[in-house]
Amino acid sequence: MSQGLQPLTGLAKRLVNDGVFSTEVAQDAVAQAREANQPLIHYIISHRLVSAHRAATAASEEFGLPFFDLDSFGDDAIPQSLISEALITKHKTLPLMQRDNRIYIALADPTNIQALDEIKFHTGKTTEAVIVEEDKLSRRLEHFLDGADNAMDALEDADLDNIELGDDQPKTEDKESAEDAANETPIVRFINKVLMDAIKKGASDIHFEPYEKSYRVRCRIDGMLQEVHRPPLNLASRMTARLKVMSRMDISERRVPQDGRIKLKVSAKRAIDFRVNTLPTLWGEKIVLRILDPSSAKMGVEALGFEPDQKEAYLTTLEQPQGMILVTGPTGSGKTVSLYTGLNILNTEERNISTAEDPVEINLEGINQVHVNAKVGLTFAEALRSFLRQDPDVVMVGEIRDLETAEISIKAAQTGHMVLSTLHTNSAPETLTRLRNMGVPAFNIATSVSLIIAQRLGRRLCESCKEPVNLPEAALLEEGFTPNQIPDLQLYAANADGCSKCNRGYKGRVGVYEMMKMSPEIAECIMENGNSIDILRVAQQQGFRTLRQSGLLKVAAGVTSLEELNRVIKI
Repeated sequence: MSQGLQPLTGLAKRLVNDGVFSTEVAQDAVAQAREANQPLIHYIISHRLVSAHRAATAASEEFGLPFFDLDSFGDDAIPQSLISEALITKHKTLPLMQRDNRIYIALADPTNIQALDEIKFHTGKTTEAVIVEEDKLSRRLEHFLDGADNAMDALEDADLDNIELGDDQPKTEDKESAEDAANETPIVRFINKVLMDAIKKGASDIHFEPYEKSYRVRCRIDGMLQEVHRPPLNLASRMTARLKVMSRMDISERRVPQDGRIKLKVSAKRAIDFRVNTLPTLWGEKIVLRILDPSSAKMGVEALGFEPDQKEAYLTTLEQPQGMILVTGPTGSGKTVSLYTGLNILNTEERNISTAEDPVEINLEGINQVHVNAKVGLTFAEALRSFLRQDPDVVMVGEIRDLETAEISIKAAQTGHMVLSTLHTNSAPETLTRLRNMGVPAFNIATSVSLIIAQRLGRRLCESCKEPVNLPEAALLEEGFTPNQIPDLQLYAANADGCSKCNRGYKGRVGVYEMMKMSPEIAECIMENGNSIDILRVAQQQGFRTLRQSGLLKVAAGVTSLEELNRVIKI
């Protein structure tokens, strides 16, 4: 035996004793499997040192476990909803059958004790291992998990006799029956498939919509709604029930809107939250899920799409000990991500950060987040008052909606705190006049606001299939390009057919920003009751770029198309 090699044990020793391969080959296989962090049985099969059948029978004999031929076992007997697909995928195991309080689990690797322990923990049932051939197990797992991928076909297939359609709407008094319908396996798999597909495609929202004669599912991808499924209308109530069960809503209440949340674990280290809202419509409950991916709040300032001078202005203002940063734009323009990115930069051990949000969309470790609830008196203003008694360094207000919230926010910014918030205005200059129209004195605006960011989100061109386009000089001038930009200008357009890497020629989104720092000249204009046009004129004299001008820079750089810019920002 070579020096440093361990004596053979277990399956390796059994295979050597059975004459399947030599001691040297076995020693090398054990060492290589350990180095690759793979089970020995998987290593020797994948490297064709032994057949899957021979390895399985040897493992059965060595570990004293029953051997089973999966080809002789039908799918009908498999307990479909007993073990989650996540556990099955993680451990490459398959539940074969259940008898009383005992589950028989198909394994290719008899040393995978962790799988049995986890399944026992999650189900509360005793587990018994059964050894099967690895190749047959892989094929059966693929077929079993493909059930979720083929769930749409399963729902539309006439073979669904096992689903009792019954009444389209579960009766209020028949809550238990509604929950049973919600937990039917084809429905569960279809809903899971829709959620997972939406995550993979980078969707921000999912819409489940009932109509008189049809039902559709749409996803908002890169800001645009797209139809992805048309399930059978007679299954609408079951899909609604399933989503309400997942969101912990009252399944029997269909007369009023409800709010809920779903937490979906997509891997060992990643979980996605869904904010769920139901709305009673003429033909049933419409359900919209907002996908809240925590990674979007931690993607870093580089990924936001700031121009270099805009990035410097944002970071410099964040470093100030006090003042107010306001982010403006319509719903869905990326304001929350911009704010969360700033909060993550400020989130250090030395700072006390509190936020008031409606609702709290993404949980941030190390930040005290408050979900405002006007019904019980916890408004933005009330939360702010409480923050100021809690020794804050940084305060974030989800939205300044009224004079009371504006006054407290400005007071906080003037008394040594950094305040971040949002308003719904179209541009940075309009934000200052909006505050004044609320009733905030001009002096307080001029002395508290440090930076205003107005933003929009546009779709990025796919780098793999974008196409160059040429436009006449007159058309370029009309779009807003300057004569100096035109000679070196190369524009691109989206490929309408797209490619395998994108969605109709676009992939992802990029922010378009205008950024206005408070200067003595702008402050003077505010004090003199200048309107938004006056403020814009003063700001442009200091190099301020409008949203349109910033967007044209993105077009000139080939990041987005002129067509997309015109969709997002009108001339």
